[in-house]
Amino acid sequence: MTNTSVTEDQKSNLFELAIKAKDASYSPYSKFRVGAALLTADDTLYKGCNVENASYGAAICAERTAYVKAVSEGHREFKALVVSSDQEDYISPCGICRQFISEFNKVDMPVYLLNSRGEAKETTMGRQPWVNYYLLLLG
Repeated sequence: MTNTSVTEDQKSNLFELAIKAKDASYSPYSKFRVGAALLTADDTLYKGCNVENASYGAAICAERTAYVKAVSEGHREFKALVVSSDQEDYISPCGICRQFISEFNKVDMPVYLLNSRGEAKETTMGRQPWVNYYLLLLG
């Protein structure tokens, strides 16, 4: 069983990494930058950003970018995820990301949502309702 406890130092590092990940975002169509940071069971950190494509369907979200990087390096168990944006409101993973994340995580894994002020809201994969950030784009 994976130890899912996250220390304050780990949270701080994850928050900083998720915010920094936004800088690499390729979002020329929506201008909606998202960064994610992921903590593996062995305390390795991965970051990801959203990468858009003109087709939209070929775009990849920040959360999946972080997971793909970690899984491609052999990781299958995770302790925490952080999602950051430039929005004043908290955003959360879209439906495709939730499905992708659920492949690897327990419903009680902490997910931290960061708003543009760096404030954090803690939730889990099992808590509802999730706010779909694509709905924010539609406005």
